[in-house]
Amino acid sequence: MKENGKLKLLWLHSMRAYLRLALFFYYKKIECHYEQPLPSNQPTLFLGNHQNGLMDPLLIATKKGQFSYFLTRASVFQKQWVSTFLKSLLMLPVYRVRDGWDSLSNNRAIFKTCSALLYKNNAIVLFPEGNHNIKRQVRPLSKGFTRIIAETLSEHPDIKINLVPVGFNYEQAEAFADHVVLNFGTPLSVKPYEKPDSHASVLRLKKDVYNALTKLTTHIEGEDYDTVLNKLNDLNADFLNPKAVNQCAASDFKDCEIKSEKKQNPIKAIAKMGLCTALFLPYLVWKLILEPKIKEPEFIATFRFATVISLVPLFMIVMAAFLWLNFGIAYGLLYLASVLVLDLIAVKL
Repeated sequence: MKENGKLKLLWLHSMRAYLRLALFFYYKKIECHYEQPLPSNQPTLFLGNHQNGLMDPLLIATKKGQFSYFLTRASVFQKQWVSTFLKSLLMLPVYRVRDGWDSLSNNRAIFKTCSALLYKNNAIVLFPEGNHNIKRQVRPLSKGFTRIIAETLSEHPDIKINLVPVGFNYEQAEAFADHVVLNFGTPLSVKPYEKPDSHASVLRLKKDVYNALTKLTTHIEGEDYDTVLNKLNDLNADFLNPKAVNQCAASDFKDCEIKSEKKQNPIKAIAKMGLCTALFLPYLVWKLILEPKIKEPEFIATFRFATVISLVPLFMIVMAAFLWLNFGIAYGLLYLASVLVLDLIAVKL
């Protein structure tokens, strides 16, 4: 049993290290801001807004020291090999109404599992909006996370659960070489909610988490969403600074911090063209096969990143081996070095 635990830990560390490396080469910059130090080895629920498909959980998974369990929509667990792989990464299926009313009863077992995990001082990441949307706003929260809290407190009345709101802020979520900021808010305690299973307590808990999230990410409220967003874009608002952007919109665009206009860097553009040429086969698979099939913009970054971590390394190894066997090892190494340099210029510059 101990040997299995060591192997599982080795697998998790290896996967996180690989994903960290891939995210480094994929994003221009990833920043994390903390209002308070994150709880360590304590029962904790990380509650984030959900804008960008699988990228949201990947970012939080690679930027936290403690391994966390993730509640993930059940529909992606349908194939057995996919289910086995996701569960090996500490992902747990959670069922929604769209999965069928009958399937909702399966959540009881998941909530009990979450309760047991929290009792053992684990951390769980979930997205209480219950769905994802690339819009720059916090949507109404579902009550799933309040049920986990109620289940845990009913089994362990003295447990102290930390609720950490997490705001995701993308400069342009669907773009390649994007810049992202994760804002970890002040942990909320469940202590003020004496009866978390009562309707009043559920509403108050959802409201407090919702209000915390609206301060940690850009939140454009109301029916005139498109009009407000267009004005913010025209002002070149800095969406990596949600406090300033929210203040700008609240002041009717009178109190706004404007960031300087970015100029197109010709070196960066040339490097990007060179990178696409050096990785021509994965690039063509992405542009001609995968990207045209994506219907929701929230999944563009997810499938592009999936291409980056799967096809790109394989293609690089094959190309390097081909050059090595036909022209010598120096050519194979030169190819690998050239791809890495081109990526760093195209992404980081």
